[in-house]
Amino acid sequence: MSASQHAAAFHALHKGPEILLLPNAWDAGSARIIESVGAKAIATSSAAVAWSHGYADGHDLPVALLVRTIEQIARVVHIPITADAEGGYSDDPAEVGRNVEALCKAGAVGINLEDGRDAPELHARKVAAAREGAQRAGVDLYINARTDVYLKRLVPPEEMAAESIRRGLIAKEAGASGLFVPGVTDEKEIAAIVKGVGIPVNIMARPGVPPAAKLQALGARRLSAATGVAAAAWATVRAATDAFLAEGDSEVLAQHAGAPFNYNELFKPKA
Repeated sequence: MSASQHAAAFHALHKGPEILLLPNAWDAGSARIIESVGAKAIATSSAAVAWSHGYADGHDLPVALLVRTIEQIARVVHIPITADAEGGYSDDPAEVGRNVEALCKAGAVGINLEDGRDAPELHARKVAAAREGAQRAGVDLYINARTDVYLKRLVPPEEMAAESIRRGLIAKEAGASGLFVPGVTDEKEIAAIVKGVGIPVNIMARPGVPPAAKLQALGARRLSAATGVAAAAWATVRAATDAFLAEGDSEVLAQHAGAPFNYNELFKPKA
């Protein structure tokens, strides 16, 4: 499938009939496993990608490593890829555009682009620059504009939904395809945001978030696992290693690994 076909398919996934569920990957191996169990698209988690390379989340990861990660994921999967680009890895919108262009050339047909604590006007300029960068790469990019109003508590609780809508409309005007509102859990607030922005709304999985079927009924179009899958995988690494170091018992490794799985078969070159 060509880049244009992947882009069209990814846009279409946000139009229903079912909410898009995205388990976030962090490297080629995790992406291929996620694809193999039925995911319709691959999303990356900026935190999980950074951690997998030994960096902290929060713009510490060199952009070249993220680009390389997307290239490696594109090498092994057959489905659309969306890259978590944090805040674009620069305060300069022009540099953000160049970074996004590189991600598109590596195989991404979607990105997340967050505002963090930046003014929404700067975020909007980054969104516009990302659109321009994607156009240079020849990709009809799905730009998931993320606002951290809830996650970073940028305004008092009673103002969070309205502020998310305000920022979402600014991003929409700049060229965003959808709005990502991590941290919101209240059903009424989710419904208000969906109605207020008029573009697909993405919710982040976390305790207290309604189940996917309810989110779909509220009008949300996408539910992202964020670091959830990576955290579960790495918790298993910690637990298995701790158990093995405690007694040198080989049996505990088999217990944590579960039934044998043919990973070599999974990673054979894609047709």
